[in-house]
Amino acid sequence: MKKVTRGLLIGTMTVLLAATAVPVSGVMPAQASEIRVVVNETPITSYDIQRRQAFLRLQQQGGGADRATTEMIDQTLRLQEMQRLNVRISEDQVTDSYNNFARTNNLTAAQLNEILADSGVTRDHFRQFIRAQMGWAQVLQARAQFEQGGGGRVSEQEAVRRMMEQGGEKPSATEYMLQQVIFVVPAAERGARLAQRRREAEQLRARFQSCETTREMSRGLIDVTVRDLGRVLQPELPPDWKDRITSIRAGQATTVRDTERGVEFIAICSAREVSDDHVAQLVFQAENQTESGLQALSEKYQAELRERARINRR
Repeated sequence: MKKVTRGLLIGTMTVLLAATAVPVSGVMPAQASEIRVVVNETPITSYDIQRRQAFLRLQQQGGGADRATTEMIDQTLRLQEMQRLNVRISEDQVTDSYNNFARTNNLTAAQLNEILADSGVTRDHFRQFIRAQMGWAQVLQARAQFEQGGGGRVSEQEAVRRMMEQGGEKPSATEYMLQQVIFVVPAAERGARLAQRRREAEQLRARFQSCETTREMSRGLIDVTVRDLGRVLQPELPPDWKDRITSIRAGQATTVRDTERGVEFIAICSAREVSDDHVAQLVFQAENQTESGLQALSEKYQAELRERARINRR
């Protein structure tokens, strides 16, 4: 799924670097906006469309208002489908992606904010674009697994066939021993307690040394749950945690993130390379989900959403 998100953003990265020297004129004021399209009762305003036009100009792409309107309709449908499937992208996830995007372009977040403001895109519009891209990647993964059946796993016979094509060698993958630490925040208390719980989680994470000492360190903290997740192969890692886990080593903990349960981080107790029939199935399954295949699935899925939607242009 990482390939999908990066592929959709990659054209923007190069252009943003050039844009630092050539600001583009801003968009019209928000107060002058009018509703231009209603998608399943969700309005898209002229202000939204102008911001997307500015975004297209920043990427050196044409199409004008017509293309911008189509993109905003598709993005709205994707966000609605994410909501229907309960795919949630937290503010922290969006912020991490936004900041990483800035670093990739050798910019600070403040400099990126300025470029987006000067170009007429705005920070909020780009953040919503990121949210839709990240969530849509998860939606596509779920759809791909559903269409493949059996959890998206290739058969043992297919795995054997591919191993023979590779000279009989089985692919390997990293096997992680993981531990999950949850600072529980009841839904009714999120507004009042989330920031405090985030600070508490950061403090515990900073003191983390090994999975053997986590429970001892968390003793005395209120509403903290430590779960041993056991062994998990890299292809089986949850999409919303995968990049965080694979970017650190054994004996380290991921960055803290907000979830529906509260605030969490995951620690890597140990990691090793393994190779067996089960690993082969999982690795070949991941190879099945190529970028070109996912792009075709995305277009098919998007067409279905448009066909079912109530789209009223004004």
